[in-house]
Amino acid sequence: MEGWRTSLRRAVLAKVAEFVAARCAGELGACGVDVAGDVLMGFVGGGKCLRSTFMYLGWLCGAPPSDAAVSATASLELLHAFALLQDDVMDESAARRGRPAAHVQLAAWHRRRGLSGSSRRFGESAAILLGDLCLVWAEQMLRDSGLRRLQLARGWPRYDAMRTELAVGQFADIATDVRDFPTLEAVLEVARLKSGNYTVRRPLEIGAAMAGCDERVLSALGTYGSAVGEAFQLRDDILGIFGSPDATGKPANDLSERKATSVVVAAHELADASTRRQFHELITADRLDDSALDHWRNLILATGALRRIEELIADRVETARKALDCSALDDRLTTALMDMAGLCARRAA
Repeated sequence: MEGWRTSLRRAVLAKVAEFVAARCAGELGACGVDVAGDVLMGFVGGGKCLRSTFMYLGWLCGAPPSDAAVSATASLELLHAFALLQDDVMDESAARRGRPAAHVQLAAWHRRRGLSGSSRRFGESAAILLGDLCLVWAEQMLRDSGLRRLQLARGWPRYDAMRTELAVGQFADIATDVRDFPTLEAVLEVARLKSGNYTVRRPLEIGAAMAGCDERVLSALGTYGSAVGEAFQLRDDILGIFGSPDATGKPANDLSERKATSVVVAAHELADASTRRQFHELITADRLDDSALDHWRNLILATGALRRIEELIADRVETARKALDCSALDDRLTTALMDMAGLCARRAA
């Protein structure tokens, strides 16, 4: 599985690089920011390609391997670039994939040129505009992938649903205040919209629908995708507190940003009165230094919240396995999908 996934990732990134390079030399060249193309090429040159891999696996559930399908699935990497560019601005993230975030690089360009106005504001605005281009180009790359019009038509409703869910989920995420301590189920619902459906379920369904899969297969893949997508986000929440940049692509900072993630909310629900008071002091503190963050992590561990979230992850993976058992897919695809479920659920800290 690893060799196959590596080969697909290489092919996907090559197609994205070719597509973006052509447009950086053309359309983007007129923007007046000579570094914009380099920033974008660097941004789309990495990544795990999870979404495109799931979309291609969905395609293989109903059709043979296809270069046009690889091009179609590669378009999701541009959609993901759009999401990450804007997410980094919203989260004020300084880094992404081991290098300065795009808005940080663009702000530095502004400072070097000695241009008027705020360099920070320029960098954020330019990164958002690069994201807008990626959103437009993602759909263009999908339309021009070489798949037939009928095949594309089968996928558009789910493609539109995915983009809508992503935006609504992001809205709900920024509106969720950790001081209100929402319920775990409410946090999980936001996670399904913002990340779970977008990472696994919708890409799988889009690929399978384009390949002409029947409703039985689409239903099984939808159940599998929802479960694995939730496991992915739950693992992301753990890594956002206890992980390293190598696993998440950016610094682990969910506590310093006071995000109401599943781990934080579960810890509050499981905590005793004394621990809840300490949570409140940390949440409302003007500043959290490394010592305070370490103390918060230790409090979370003491509540048993980490164990609770690990149990939820294991439950979601089991739900995914049962869905595939009912799908009538061949063993090769079932194995590949369960390998991907493991990859999403077990990312290292």
